[in-house]
Amino acid sequence: MTGLTGRALRLTVFVGEHDTWHHKPLYSEIVHRAHAAGLAGASVFRGIEGFGASSLIHTSRLLSLSEDLPVAIVIVDTEERVRAFLPQLDELVSEGLVTLDDCEVILPRSRIRSTGGAPITGRDDTPGASDRKGKKQP
Repeated sequence: MTGLTGRALRLTVFVGEHDTWHHKPLYSEIVHRAHAAGLAGASVFRGIEGFGASSLIHTSRLLSLSEDLPVAIVIVDTEERVRAFLPQLDELVSEGLVTLDDCEVILPRSRIRSTGGAPITGRDDTPGASDRKGKKQP
């Protein structure tokens, strides 16, 4: 399982599900900007319950009056690239919480090229490795 490992920085942005940027979900704008900035990846996680600075509990329970659930956007890349992205977050996030954590990245061996150990981000293009649908060939 263990292939390439290395130090990285994890950026987590906590906002509300209904927070917007120019009539578009804020979490979507953050993901699209992270993609445009060339960051390694971003994922959005929707919480089922939580509260923030307002101390108002938001929950997904059926009879709840609040539906503005917590959302976490997680981005992992090198420290330099993540820190270069922070000014964009400063523009976008007026309420919420932004955290930075040191982490270690472990890529499966299948994601590492045999030439120089450089990580790959897409599918393996080795001839015969997989068909057009990504299924492994014998």
